[in-house]
Amino acid sequence: MNIKALAKELGLSTSTVSRALNGYQDVNQDTRQRVEVAAKAHGYRANAGARRLVRGQTEAIGIVYSAAVENLGNPQFLDMAGGLAERLQAAHFDLMLAVASDEQDLEIYDRLFRGGRLDAVVVPNTRVNDPRVNYLQERNYPFLAYGRTGYCADYSWFDFDNQAGSREAVRHLVSLGHRAIAYVHSPLELNFALQRHSGFMDGLRDAGLPFDPAWLAGPAVDRRSGLAAVQFLLQQKHRPTAIVVDNNLGGIGVLRGLLDAGLTLGRDMSVVVHGIIPNDSLLAGLDASTVTQPTAYATGATMADMVLQVLNAPGDGPYQTLRQPELVIGQTTGPAP
Repeated sequence: MNIKALAKELGLSTSTVSRALNGYQDVNQDTRQRVEVAAKAHGYRANAGARRLVRGQTEAIGIVYSAAVENLGNPQFLDMAGGLAERLQAAHFDLMLAVASDEQDLEIYDRLFRGGRLDAVVVPNTRVNDPRVNYLQERNYPFLAYGRTGYCADYSWFDFDNQAGSREAVRHLVSLGHRAIAYVHSPLELNFALQRHSGFMDGLRDAGLPFDPAWLAGPAVDRRSGLAAVQFLLQQKHRPTAIVVDNNLGGIGVLRGLLDAGLTLGRDMSVVVHGIIPNDSLLAGLDASTVTQPTAYATGATMADMVLQVLNAPGDGPYQTLRQPELVIGQTTGPAP
């Protein structure tokens, strides 16, 4: 079946069917779904080459990541990429993963855009001052930031209220009687890390609690550095009774270190972790107290819709989404000893 026959069967114009299949936002959702269902039922698939010529697009969205960052070792990143790729595929776009020597390699964006290999990029691991965002804005390259920067009013981004998550974690621990709360953090030049640290300090101030600099450990962005961080905390003359960890991979190391030290989680030491403990870790099955967000897969799907808006209706932007976290109480928090 060709597109004319499909349009005739649906009682729609060829143009409407074409725009629905190509993800244009001026086609309402009901019509788009009806067209997609009928196309799938008849095995209709648009000619990709012709579609690219008509739209003047490569139909590819990129993510440029640094091999030095633990993205591909983090199941949450892979789940996000899966949701992003599947939603893009439904709109006939591919997801391209490109590796940079480091996150300061800006020329890779020129190579990808000028080489006609992609239409837009998703920028992960945003910094407080991020040269990638500045570079893309200066050259008017379409992009969506996965996270904000220190100034974020004039570009499109998807992010979580990281400060609120840390404040909620502190509030929970304080309600259990904890007064000596440590913090394990990612590099504070990462904007999410700075936001979470800021929220942690706000939570202490709200509770009228002091903070001992000896209870600050990091950076810890993986299992090994998380283990080193908790070993440092356990060596302090005045031990904390609770720990907030700002990322899930570092959290695995912290929890593992406490168990290896013979401590009972939730009794001898309480821990709240930002993010979900991956099922493939040595702590699989541990019901940890966590600051959670919508599933990484759902996050990826939402970002796919947003980056398509950036491409199809740039004049209506910038598009900005801030999601609220949720504190989920597990077995790793309990009354202060």
